[in-house]
Amino acid sequence: MRKFVVNVNGNRYEVEVEEVGGSAPAVPQSVSAATPAPAPAAAAPAPAAAPAPKAEPAPAGTAGAIKITAPMPGTILDIRVKVGDSVKKGTVIAILEAMKMENEILAPSDAVVASINVSRNQQVNSGDIIATLN
Repeated sequence: MRKFVVNVNGNRYEVEVEEVGGSAPAVPQSVSAATPAPAPAAAAPAPAAAPAPKAEPAPAGTAGAIKITAPMPGTILDIRVKVGDSVKKGTVIAILEAMKMENEILAPSDAVVASINVSRNQQVNSGDIIATLN
């Protein structure tokens, strides 16, 4: 664990970060944590990209080997595939509206759609299964 002091909007936070692996560039010890970097004037925040859907093996007895799950809570606006369709990696499976933004849910690999587990205008929570692929 490495400890760092981070200043956010004038508030000072002490954080611990666990090193998982690989080598990261060393942080000079002479950096003053008490002096925040100047913030850009009137910078608009960039829209956050939707995280990629989780693809994990399904338990035995489910329709598909790969589960496509909702990365965040929202509403399914559109389903772009149907059961039996062949999809390539990056093909849009569904459109998920979250926080007034439309997020494309993509196929993580080449596969065949085994099941669609949601319908249009359905509310989903983070981790809910949207579709399964074989």
